[in-house]
Amino acid sequence: MSWLTNVRNALSYVIPKKESPDNLWHKCRGCGQMVFVKELEDNLHVCPNCAYHERIGPAQRFAQLFDAGSCRELPSPRVTDDPLKFRDQKRYVDRIKAARVATGKNDALVNAIGLIDGREVVVGVQDFAFMGGSMGVAVGEAFIRGIENAITDMVPYIIFTAAGGARMQEGILSLMQMPRATVAVQMLHDAGLPYIVVLTDPTTGGVTASYAMLGDIQIAEPGALIGFAGQRVIEQTIREKLPQGFQRAEYLLEHGMLDMVTHRRDLKATLVSLIDYLCTSRQAA
Repeated sequence: MSWLTNVRNALSYVIPKKESPDNLWHKCRGCGQMVFVKELEDNLHVCPNCAYHERIGPAQRFAQLFDAGSCRELPSPRVTDDPLKFRDQKRYVDRIKAARVATGKNDALVNAIGLIDGREVVVGVQDFAFMGGSMGVAVGEAFIRGIENAITDMVPYIIFTAAGGARMQEGILSLMQMPRATVAVQMLHDAGLPYIVVLTDPTTGGVTASYAMLGDIQIAEPGALIGFAGQRVIEQTIREKLPQGFQRAEYLLEHGMLDMVTHRRDLKATLVSLIDYLCTSRQAA
């Protein structure tokens, strides 16, 4: 043992080592820089260096949108957890249990009702942390329940999408949520209520092919990946190199698939303006 080690050990008794939390810093997925977690949270989970929008869950989203003390989370619908008794490397029920433990939520879509700058709305948020936000029977049922609550209270419905697509472990049952969600959106329109979609990173697959593209207004966060099939699959199919930024929010805005790309700091004010405009327009009609 060297004399330096002896000195270090001796000093540890005199000057105890300070314990520091291991979650003080976050590595930005956009620029790779280390960001102080408190600074990231204060900046709405947007990197202060490169403006990369980190993925956030329902709790953070509701806190950012709703007026203080006005948010009430709606009950999650109860559905059969494993209708097809599916198993791959693990049992599907085990995957669901692990996701519930990790997120504290029943499934990938959570609804809440509350006030956004005094306007009552129902907001649904897909959580990518729950099995990639995939759309199964529970997500489809939660989406429909959210719209039914909006119709009952005669308020707009806003959905924040984040999904890898339909949940393969539920097979055709997951794909059936696409037409069910489409019918629910039509019910909302028949009631004369606005339906606003905010696409976040990533929104792909069957979710993009259904309720994510049926909004009265289509908003996206900067840099969000939005598409149906993956870029590699498309390139292999058409045997061509895709353009730079393909399937990113800014590219889709330029090509007419979106109405606007809005920074997270401006999102609440933008939604308030849209709610006022859409509700006034529908009342006038």
